[in-house]
Amino acid sequence: MFTKFSNSWNLVKASWQVLKADKELIIFPLLSFVALTIVTIGFFVPIFLFGYFNLNSVNDSKPFLYLLGFLMYFICYAIIIFSNTALVSAALIRMRGRNPSLADGFNFALKRIRQILGYALISATVGIILKALSERGGLFGKIASAIANMAWNIVTFLVIPVLVVENIGPIDAIKRSAQLLKKTWGEQLIGNFSIGFVFGLMIFLSILISVPIFMLAASAESVLIVIFVALLLMILIVGLIFISTTLSSIYEAALYLYAVTGKTGGYFDGLMLQEAFRQK
Repeated sequence: MFTKFSNSWNLVKASWQVLKADKELIIFPLLSFVALTIVTIGFFVPIFLFGYFNLNSVNDSKPFLYLLGFLMYFICYAIIIFSNTALVSAALIRMRGRNPSLADGFNFALKRIRQILGYALISATVGIILKALSERGGLFGKIASAIANMAWNIVTFLVIPVLVVENIGPIDAIKRSAQLLKKTWGEQLIGNFSIGFVFGLMIFLSILISVPIFMLAASAESVLIVIFVALLLMILIVGLIFISTTLSSIYEAALYLYAVTGKTGGYFDGLMLQEAFRQK
């Protein structure tokens, strides 16, 4: 257990060195979050205003809601994929020894806009199918949807760096990601989940530490302190999520770079990445 956590922490530190060299990389997920928030509000406010969630009309409006859900999935996936493409391209520039800017990332993502929209369309289709399966298939549907979703995440794990580097269509990028997966089975997922595990632990500890503070504030009947601590906790959690998302994308870029070129970019230990890409 300690060894696994130590390896996870090493991955976090290596990815952090890239982020430390280019702190602006965190702007990509931040802007993505803002855009996703605006899109979500833009979709749900009209739905509530027109009463589509009314219990008496929900069955009649289901086809419309599925269509609206698909459109929302597509736009959200397009935003996320665009942001991740910009981030991965900038990270790869840094690991190749140059100094990227935000403009470099966004300009590169714009060059791949057709592939991004195509991949977003595929992802939205898969997402809405899995959601329908989960909602309409009972317990079996929920289990099947969860398994299928995990399989999809595995197969598409390296799609973004493939789109960035190889300039191929989304279907070919998915195939390419699967091909890389066949020779690198397992550890790249462990690495990604390890970064998530480390930051998940940080979030858990932050919440745990805040509990006695909330209790003290409540016992003192200080509403202002409760609100202040809640705001600090929310800012801390959101910040940790942004950092975790950024580091995961950096790690993803490093894995792809090593898988294709055998180079570490100078930030990751060669043995660490070699173990990540051991043959089956």
